[in-house]
Amino acid sequence: MTTGFTWHRRSRRAIATFTGFEADLLRSLAGQLVELLRNEAATVDERDPFEALMDFSGPTAPPEDPVLARLFPTAYPDDEEAAAEFRRFTEGSLRDGKARAASEVIDALEEAGLPPLLEEDGLMIDVELDEAAAMTWLRCFADVRLALATRLGVEEGDEEMWYSLPDDDPRSQAHDIYEWVAYIQETLVRALPV
Repeated sequence: MTTGFTWHRRSRRAIATFTGFEADLLRSLAGQLVELLRNEAATVDERDPFEALMDFSGPTAPPEDPVLARLFPTAYPDDEEAAAEFRRFTEGSLRDGKARAASEVIDALEEAGLPPLLEEDGLMIDVELDEAAAMTWLRCFADVRLALATRLGVEEGDEEMWYSLPDDDPRSQAHDIYEWVAYIQETLVRALPV
């Protein structure tokens, strides 16, 4: 298991070494996030960037998927009309930003040597992130953790329940992934210079 990120002053980068399995798991989680963000009422926008920027015809209703509902909560729960207007003006660009961050994580892992199809045992992937890339990774980790917590039903103060599950319970294994992503995220936060 990786020891997480550390900051290297000379190169001014956060650096971590992942096993091939860990890097492939991160790629898979980021890929699933991109797929979720792009599949529900998402369309490819091939217009001029300025025209797209000025288009405020986004969704007005909250997403049906519970994960997306957590990623894009209702801004004004007591004012349905204001909430719909806010969502119409913001959700599209927020979705794009989250999908772009997850895609950048995937690209960085592949640029670091993660093959399209992991077949090799013992592969190690060295990732080096400047401060801007590190912030992108942190945003992606936050979204992945929120997605996992929502799917699993993780709630504050329920740690004992998760630790009491047998090791062969799929929920326990998924929770272990949730905690591992939290660990990697925490090491990256701690690695960044203040």
